[in-house]
Amino acid sequence: MTVLETTQTRTPSAAVRSGRLFLLDLSGGRVLSMDSDGSKRKIIAADCPHPDGIAVDVAAGHVYWTNMGIPSRNDGSIERADLDGRNRTFIIAPGGTFTPKQLHLDKASGKLYWSDREGMRVMRANLDGSQIEILVQTGEGEDDRRDQTRWCVGITVDPERKQFYWTQKGGDNAGVGRILRAGIDMPQGETAASRSDVEVLFDSLPEPIDLEIDHSRRLLYWTDRGNPPRGNTVNRAPIDAKPGQTTPQIVVPDLMEGIGLALDVPGNRMFVTDLAGSLYVANLDGTDQRTLLAAQGNLTGVAYVAI
Repeated sequence: MTVLETTQTRTPSAAVRSGRLFLLDLSGGRVLSMDSDGSKRKIIAADCPHPDGIAVDVAAGHVYWTNMGIPSRNDGSIERADLDGRNRTFIIAPGGTFTPKQLHLDKASGKLYWSDREGMRVMRANLDGSQIEILVQTGEGEDDRRDQTRWCVGITVDPERKQFYWTQKGGDNAGVGRILRAGIDMPQGETAASRSDVEVLFDSLPEPIDLEIDHSRRLLYWTDRGNPPRGNTVNRAPIDAKPGQTTPQIVVPDLMEGIGLALDVPGNRMFVTDLAGSLYVANLDGTDQRTLLAAQGNLTGVAYVAI
């Protein structure tokens, strides 16, 4: 999650910038918070059934996260708690979404967006979980569910162009991953399964996962958990380019199944997690990459906030 989307705060220099990270421990079923150097870790929620995506609303004092549940069952959910873990509650009850993945908070519109992998959908709802909508539907039924090219994983929103972006990763190292985009507003008379405004921005990617936008530079960032050289990387590309008119730039290599991504644009840094349990920090151009945590189980979603 990109800090610019959550709060408007004063901007200290990078040399003294601190802030707070919120991190998901998939194998331990926990939501953690810590300083941006990985110190002062706290458990703010436990017994989460396979947490994957996370978003923070600093102004409201809330953290949201997705629980994938058991992927073969329709038991996914989205929870919310205060930043210290109190007042934990479901906003999307188990079964309200199949296998929710990355989560994006669009504070201006009061919406949460998420991708639903085995549900083969892109969805959104109000911040209290009301008014659930399906924005994209890539398949129906068990036969389609076995087709991993239909699985939606990452999500982010570009309010300036009124579009949302999502990933469909494809099979493991199959080289059929895609990044797509469509309008926030459904074309009149169309449906989530038939909408005509879907564009494929990139295709034939190893396995694209989470997405983030640097709105100030109009750059789209994403993790890819496929095999090297193009996979296990963080990539970026101009967001305003037309499909087929730009080549992604690899800015961070050598991840171990990269998953989570959070941008601190004012601080010129990104935070990245992988399934080997590492948390990394690097400049937005990929330089000065450092490991903050290692061998922490399986890490998934990460969010940064300047508090």
